[in-house]
Amino acid sequence: MKKLAFITLGILPFSYAQASIEKLTVYGHRDSLIGESISASSGIIGQGEIQQRPMLRSAELLELIPGMAVTQHSGSGKANQYFIRGFNLDHGTDFATNIDGMPINLPSHGHGQGYTDLNFIIPESISSINYQKGSYSATQGDFSSAGSANFNLIDTLTHQQVSLSIGEDNYKRATVLASTDVTKGKLMAAAEWQGYSGPWDDINEAVNKKNALLRYVGKAFNGDFTLSAMAYDNSWNSADQIPKRAVSQGLISQLGSLDTSLGGNSSRYSLSTVWQGENLKVNAYAISYDLDLYSNFSYFLNDPVNGDQFNQKDSRKVYGGEFNYQFDTKMLAINMQHTAGLALHHTNIDNVGLYNTKKRKRLSTVRQDDLNQTSYSAHWGSKLFLSTNLEASLGIRYDYYNVDVNSNISANSGSQNDDLVSLKASLNYQFTDLVAAYANWGQSFHSNDARGATINVDPVTLDKSEQVDLLVKSEGAEIGLRFAEPKTFNLSAALWWLNLDSELLFVGDAGNTEPSDASERYGIEMSAYYWVNNSFSLDAEASFTHSRLSINNVKNYIEGAVPVVASAGLNWHLTEQWQSSLRIRHIGKRTLTSDGEKRSEPLTVVNSSISYQQTHWQVEFELLNLFNSRDHDIDYYYSSRLPNEPIDGIEDNHFHPIEPRTARLSFSLLF
Repeated sequence: MKKLAFITLGILPFSYAQASIEKLTVYGHRDSLIGESISASSGIIGQGEIQQRPMLRSAELLELIPGMAVTQHSGSGKANQYFIRGFNLDHGTDFATNIDGMPINLPSHGHGQGYTDLNFIIPESISSINYQKGSYSATQGDFSSAGSANFNLIDTLTHQQVSLSIGEDNYKRATVLASTDVTKGKLMAAAEWQGYSGPWDDINEAVNKKNALLRYVGKAFNGDFTLSAMAYDNSWNSADQIPKRAVSQGLISQLGSLDTSLGGNSSRYSLSTVWQGENLKVNAYAISYDLDLYSNFSYFLNDPVNGDQFNQKDSRKVYGGEFNYQFDTKMLAINMQHTAGLALHHTNIDNVGLYNTKKRKRLSTVRQDDLNQTSYSAHWGSKLFLSTNLEASLGIRYDYYNVDVNSNISANSGSQNDDLVSLKASLNYQFTDLVAAYANWGQSFHSNDARGATINVDPVTLDKSEQVDLLVKSEGAEIGLRFAEPKTFNLSAALWWLNLDSELLFVGDAGNTEPSDASERYGIEMSAYYWVNNSFSLDAEASFTHSRLSINNVKNYIEGAVPVVASAGLNWHLTEQWQSSLRIRHIGKRTLTSDGEKRSEPLTVVNSSISYQQTHWQVEFELLNLFNSRDHDIDYYYSSRLPNEPIDGIEDNHFHPIEPRTARLSFSLLF
């Protein structure tokens, strides 16, 4: 019988339970990374960790990053809310994401700056996730102040697969993964379809999500070459955040809605390529993206007759590429490794608009723009091997941005440009093969919406508006320790600090963000992973953060900042075939107002899964929100108005509940 070799990445081996199968296991968090990582808070997440993590939605892939929390305040097709290092990142600002070198964050987006929608990713198609907290590498640019994550697509399949999943609330999901050998390489395909009604009383989410990936991996011009085509299309209805008083007054339940005509549709199509030789790496990409989103956060505050529903439209094309060259030198007996890079990113938005609507029918145009945004960047990074134990890294980065906005309000049309230089520096000292210490410092930035850089009048009131800087600088540092006993125990801890020249804050009655004062954050993070044996492992992660605006008054709290994020997990291979996982996630009380008086309740949820696998099939059962918590996914405090309430509205806590306990069953055929 022919022997098969499988490669899995994870905390524990993924067993195929046959003597005729050769197993080769590569670990993610189980790798020590001593001598490889730039900081104590950076890491790699393996495919096995992704596979064994019980998840309600695909964006929770980012929760594999220690200290990261992912929630939702709207429908299943909208980008999620992200929290890390005291940031309410909204839908992505200040945390940079990319997939095989192709950026995911969308600048000058119709709903939020740096919008990061991960719904186009098929979790089974990801081989690993490389992440960094803070911005200490010269390769990190826009949106990377709090950190960055790179999703790496699969280059080879451990097996071909057909999977079917069913669950409560009409959850259905089908996935296919296949590959075939072609000339000088391999062609891989993955596809996903998901339908979901949701647990809501008066909303059928009617999710219709379709994903596809076609990827070629091979050799070309004496190097490794990949070409990837990705397609995503989705439509959904939304159960948005609701005011607490509507529930306490019995108008709706916690799973109810005040506007039942919300939702949207979105699509994303991309083509990307990467070529890597011995010293040179080049990548290029093209993306076509569309979003139609309908929301209503204040109900009847702005328009007592028709209501406050609005439509945000975004239609764009994105093009770009990057060139990186790596080489070694030696000076004064010091070995050095250098990386130099150039990048170009161009966004052409033919329509980014905001419209007043009623039941998804447009009533009037608030603002409509088309714009072009181009950025150029250059970076240089050098690693100096000062001794067998001591390494230093130095980096410099230059970014130039140019925007041109054509608005339906001529006063808001115009062009702007901005540039900045960012410096980076790191030291790491390896005490032994098991212990290393790190010190990092770096500057970074986030770009602001191009429309804010050219605005002159408010599109509603026509009052004079103040323009914002196109680029906003940040500065941060951390010191940390890492201990790693290979295949047994990993421990990392970091003490960090971060300053941001201008905070982006959520504005409830507009449903968007606006620039605010400078801010300062500092905190401590700890992560520990313990493998008792090849059958049993434990892990725990915790992040504690202090966040404040840099102003001298009592209203210096950062709205939405999360002081505590913690999680813990237990993974147990009961037998060679049986595997189980139990995880708990905790998000502390979030500050909702600038005076710190209003805070959310904490969120705690437990997810679980158990699976049984033979050589050619697997069955898995997930029980999400195991103890049926009624906590809130998200909370905001702002004014809204229900019918018959005062014309100025009422300030209240607006929340979106986490979804009730739900069961899902999956069956997979493996070839």
